[in-house]
Amino acid sequence: MTTIDTLPPLRDVINTHDLKARKSLGQNFLLDLNLTAKIARQAGDMSGCDVLEIGPGPGGLTRGLLAEGARRVLAIEKDKRCLPALNEIAEAYPGRLTVIEGDALEIDPLAYLTPPIRIAANLPYNVGTELLVRWLTPAEWPPFWDSLTLMFQREVAERIVAKPGSKAYGRLALLAQWRADARIVMNLPPEAFTPPPKVSSAVVHLTALPEPRFPADPAVLNRVVAMAFNQRRKMLRSALKAAAPDIEDRLISAGIKPTERAEQLSLEAFCALAREIAKP
Repeated sequence: MTTIDTLPPLRDVINTHDLKARKSLGQNFLLDLNLTAKIARQAGDMSGCDVLEIGPGPGGLTRGLLAEGARRVLAIEKDKRCLPALNEIAEAYPGRLTVIEGDALEIDPLAYLTPPIRIAANLPYNVGTELLVRWLTPAEWPPFWDSLTLMFQREVAERIVAKPGSKAYGRLALLAQWRADARIVMNLPPEAFTPPPKVSSAVVHLTALPEPRFPADPAVLNRVVAMAFNQRRKMLRSALKAAAPDIEDRLISAGIKPTERAEQLSLEAFCALAREIAKP
C-alpha cells in the first residue's frame, strides 16, 4: 500500500506546492504515508477524540490521524506555504480538519477543541521541548489532554523516559514521570525524513495520570529539581544550599544522604525532599 486515502502521494504534494523543508522552522518531513499512519496508531483509538497536531507541514501525519479515525484534527501550522496542501486534506475529510496559521507557542487551542483531547505531532525540533514542558506543567492537573504522542530527536526521547543513575536522567524525566506514564513506542532513522536530519528520532507516548505519582507542591518540586540538576556533579548539600539554610537536616529528614548527587535520586525522593523544603 503506497497511500492511505485518495489524495496524492506526499512527494507529489511537496513538488506541486514547492514545499522544501526549512531549517529555520525545524522542519523535517515524513513522506511515507504508511509510516505516518503507524505513528498515528500509537495514539490509540481516536474515534471519540479531538486531536491537536502542531507543525503538520504538508500533512503526512494529519492524513494518518484522519485515516485512522480521529473525530476531528486541529492543525496549527506556522509556515503559510503549507496551508494550500492542508486545505486540500480538509476538503477530502469534510468537517474533520481545522487548520490555523500561527505559532503554537502563542495560540490557545482550547477554543477549538472538544474533550476528550489527544495531542499527536512530529514536533518541530526547535520548539518541541518547550511545548512538552508547557503541557506537563499546567496550572491545574489533570491537564486538558489525555495523551501525548510526540516525535522528538532520539536524545530528547531518551531524556523523557530516563531512570535514575543514567546520564540522560534529569529535569525532563522527572517532569514527565511525575504526572504521566511515558514510553518510547517507535524509533525512526534519519533516512525516514526529507531532508534527513543528522540524528535519529523516536516517538514517545505519554498518558496523563489522574493525579501526580507522589504528593509535592509543583513550584517547590520544579525549583528543587532545577537547582539539583543545574549543578548535577555536586553533592546535594552543596547544590541545594540556596534552597534552605538547614538543607542538610532537611535532606536527612527526607531520607536522603546529603552526599548524594541529583542523578542518584528517584522521583519519589525528590518529591519527599520538596515536601520537606515546603515546611516552614
